Amino acid sequence: MMAPLPNAELVQSSVQLYRYLLRCCRHLPEEKIRQHYRHAVRQSFKVHADEDDPERIRQIIKRAIEDADWVMNKYKKQK
Repeated sequence: MMAPLPNAELVQSSVQLYRYLLRCCRHLPEEKIRQHYRHAVRQSFKVHADEDDPERIRQIIKRAIEDADWVMNKYKKQK
């Protein structure tokens, strides 16, 4: 499976993930869709802000990148 943007494999911290996901949002087709996913990214970041287990953080990062890939592919197919 291809990552939605280059350098997904370099994301190793929550801040890097946050910035990466917001960059992904820029590639979405409509402003309402971009706003929806930006809001979702921010909410998720707030929910997991107190997470301190390194293994759990790695799992969250992996899942978030997989989800971003799914979203990007979903909208790519609709074009």
